[in-house]
Amino acid sequence: MTPQDFFKNDRFAAQAGVELLEVKEGYSKASMTIKEEHLNAGHRTQGGAIFTLADLALAAAANSHGTLAFSLSSNITFLRASCAGDTLYAEARERYTGRSTGYYQIDVTNQRGELIATFESSVFRKSDPLPFSL
Repeated sequence: MTPQDFFKNDRFAAQAGVELLEVKEGYSKASMTIKEEHLNAGHRTQGGAIFTLADLALAAAANSHGTLAFSLSSNITFLRASCAGDTLYAEARERYTGRSTGYYQIDVTNQRGELIATFESSVFRKSDPLPFSL
């Protein structure tokens, strides 16, 4: 099983249209094309959609070590609006990994490379092995 196969089981992210593009140890990249159903009342991408994209990228990077990891806390800062037709990309990078914790930074950009949001998260690693390896 590949990481992409494993994360297809994240039903919420899959329903939102998030696609996992790449996974390496401590790194991942995901994308989502913004559709009408992702918009808020102001016709901009709803913050929860952007959070979902960043959260899946986090999950893939944090779980890339082969054991189950869960977010302890996450913080997102929205910097620029996006709208229907945009394609957003989330790149997660591991900044710290300890015995049972990790810290990740995720940049969300649009198809022009403009920074849309920054997302930071800490995770707790369990000892449960995952059904894939890199």
